[in-house]
Amino acid sequence: MAELLFWPALVAYGEAAVAYAGEARRPGAYGRAAIWGVRLGWLAQTALLVVQGARAEGFPWSSWGGALNLFAWLVVSAYLIWGCRPRFGLLGLAVMPVAALLLGIAYAGGGIAGRGDHPGALLALHVVCMLAAFAGLTLAAGLAALYLWQDRSLKRREARILRLRVPPLEALERLTGRTVAVSLAVLTAGILLGLVRFATEGGSFDAAMGVTLVAWALYSGAVVARLHGRRLARASLMGLVVVLVVLPITHFA
Repeated sequence: MAELLFWPALVAYGEAAVAYAGEARRPGAYGRAAIWGVRLGWLAQTALLVVQGARAEGFPWSSWGGALNLFAWLVVSAYLIWGCRPRFGLLGLAVMPVAALLLGIAYAGGGIAGRGDHPGALLALHVVCMLAAFAGLTLAAGLAALYLWQDRSLKRREARILRLRVPPLEALERLTGRTVAVSLAVLTAGILLGLVRFATEGGSFDAAMGVTLVAWALYSGAVVARLHGRRLARASLMGLVVVLVVLPITHFA
């Protein structure tokens, strides 16, 4: 059953990524096909997660592959908040290829089988908070990339930017800042839950904890310093690099 739901999700995400690439070249030609690819893929992956949760004896997303599967779903869910709006359509060009790649890697890593252990409520909540925060920060990086691309196109006076339906730079900057702030709050909650578990169940400080704290410090510094414009966008992209380092070495256990 899980296999039957995985492939439609992967194909739909891949179709959306290709359609968004076509939309960037020919505005108005592929936008509807792209957003329907996202919606259908999200529905298929949502059904996949429901099946995994119903059939697994433990927490099906505690493994590395399972966590990546859930992370990909959270990234697409966050994107759908704004992605359905025509002006934010090109954000899908940054998000959907990543989502398709993550889902494919999750499948290769055994994350579709739905096998899990019994980590306890505290660890499960910690996993969800961390993945939700990372998904939000990934979306913030996508907004930042769109901001930098649009800013560069305007400065170069490229004619094609006038044909594309894109949000104003001020709106992108504001949304990037808000997404970072909300994701940082969720990340802080996840870190605190991890520290509580560390104190109650014991353990040793590892590389994942260290890199996670580096990511938290980077985003906290951006929020406290009230970065804006290109500085905020570059900080968000730098933070994404740290997030991509954290995910592969974190097993949430």
